[in-house]
Amino acid sequence: MVEIEARADIAEALRLRNLRKRFGPLEVLKGVSLTARRGDVVAILGSSGSGKSTLLRCLNFLEQPDEGDVWIGGEHLKLGRGLAGQRKINALRVKLGMVFQSFNLWSHKTVLENLIEAPIHVLGLGRSDTVARAELLLSRVGLAEKRDSYPAHLSGGQQQRVAIARALAMEPEILLFDEPTSALDPELVGEVLKVIRALADEGRTMLIVTHELSFARQVATRAIFLHKGEVEEDGPSDQVFAAPTSRHFQQFLASSRPGMA
Repeated sequence: MVEIEARADIAEALRLRNLRKRFGPLEVLKGVSLTARRGDVVAILGSSGSGKSTLLRCLNFLEQPDEGDVWIGGEHLKLGRGLAGQRKINALRVKLGMVFQSFNLWSHKTVLENLIEAPIHVLGLGRSDTVARAELLLSRVGLAEKRDSYPAHLSGGQQQRVAIARALAMEPEILLFDEPTSALDPELVGEVLKVIRALADEGRTMLIVTHELSFARQVATRAIFLHKGEVEEDGPSDQVFAAPTSRHFQQFLASSRPGMA
């Protein structure tokens, strides 16, 4: 179950303590702890199977954590076995905007409809104001002219930019990106990273699971390296990349593509 209590540290956007997740006998997250202050961009790095995506899915309750503590937006949630109440889950999700690697747009709805559906039906906002904000967000990601198009008529990069605009439409406190460029052709990666970089420049609080190491090094304020479900490296991005202390992270950087480390 989940218990919520107030927390006074408003400068702290997110804190995890001892987060654990098991799938049967396999423990995927082995007591993960991290902190993000408001405006931080946290790059979450690691090899395939290290627990990066599971961490984000647990944060957004797409997976139920087995135990641990999480502070989001000044609230403390005590995590344990069993399902949390749906109302509490929904209250948490409103504060978190999730951008998936596979876009997850509604194929039967236009771009504009994808953006306005949740603000109207979840937040209870008026249609006219929601449409106006959606159009503004589409302009910000360079897709104003695609408002009446369907996802199938967009490139992968355009679909991901729509997905980012859709997350922003809910006015979240924290944005979660789960490898936002991994499903894109190489020539489309840059247009998505440009949008994320602009969000970082605005001071948005973001957690980004990514394999784009050069981008992480340039944009992230903090970097975390996961290895087999445990945090092996955590600190300011420039420090972590310049002088890694984890042997596994050193090997991870050395095995990256030229120019990425």
